[in-house]
Amino acid sequence: MAIKHFLQFKDLNRQELDHIFERTRWIKQQFKAYQQYWPLSDRTLVMIFEKASTRTRLSFEAGMQQLGGSAIYLNTRDSQLGRGEPVEDAAQVISRMSDIVMIRTFEQEIIERFAANSRVPVINGLTNEYHPCQILADIFTFIEHRGPIQGKTVAWIGDSNNVCNTWLQAAEVLDFNVHVSTPPGYEVEPERAGLYGHEHYEEFTDPMEAARGADLVTTDVWTSMGFEAENEERMRDFADWQVDADMMRVAKLDALFMHCLPAHRGEEVAADVIDGPHSVVWDEAENRLHVQKALMEYLLLGKVA
Repeated sequence: MAIKHFLQFKDLNRQELDHIFERTRWIKQQFKAYQQYWPLSDRTLVMIFEKASTRTRLSFEAGMQQLGGSAIYLNTRDSQLGRGEPVEDAAQVISRMSDIVMIRTFEQEIIERFAANSRVPVINGLTNEYHPCQILADIFTFIEHRGPIQGKTVAWIGDSNNVCNTWLQAAEVLDFNVHVSTPPGYEVEPERAGLYGHEHYEEFTDPMEAARGADLVTTDVWTSMGFEAENEERMRDFADWQVDADMMRVAKLDALFMHCLPAHRGEEVAADVIDGPHSVVWDEAENRLHVQKALMEYLLLGKVA
């Protein structure tokens, strides 16, 4: 099978994603029933971290072990990458000693260069531009709770960051709609988001209007990793973009709330929303584990019946 990477959400088509979601459902059932499933026995995942993480490391490391394989953690302090080794050289060496690689880094260009020189599949664990594994988990969580996402409306409230960009790509691939509301100066940049059309998203200056009638309301921290120097300015600019109970009331009665975590209660989301009846954030966090297992299975073994 030709090497398949997952560097952006649109690297997989709808049929491939449907397969991964179905496999996620089955793999999760096996996990909950304490049924051993080791399709990746003797396979090795290398995890390269240039950005810190809780959920990404835990979900990939535990997931690979639960599939019968092993996982090796590297950060820039532990490897020659931190001492200036070219990305291309690192890719040649690491991919000769492992079966699959996950990278959590800064610019998307870094992971693209690594993948271009890799002999094995490469997964984007997060870059400044995209967070595709997070949106895989988010969409699977929506499917678990509400069924197919096709034709539904997702309201994104806050910064047009890597998570927002990935929601926009997912909407194009899976045929749903995204309402985006950002403060002035933080609007979506279609080229940065990797969009090829505008049919699946609409921008709103008023966050309440973006949330009106939505099936899912979602957000992220106001100050993403790497933008800490802008924190005070962002606190002022985003003050009216908090997801609170009033906003959830204008969404659909059975609307879900999601957040990729970590969350700052009282900033981008009110405590009574993230801890309230609309919230599925803990299912969403857990599902990182299960969708990534299905993703690794697919990238290494192809479609498993």
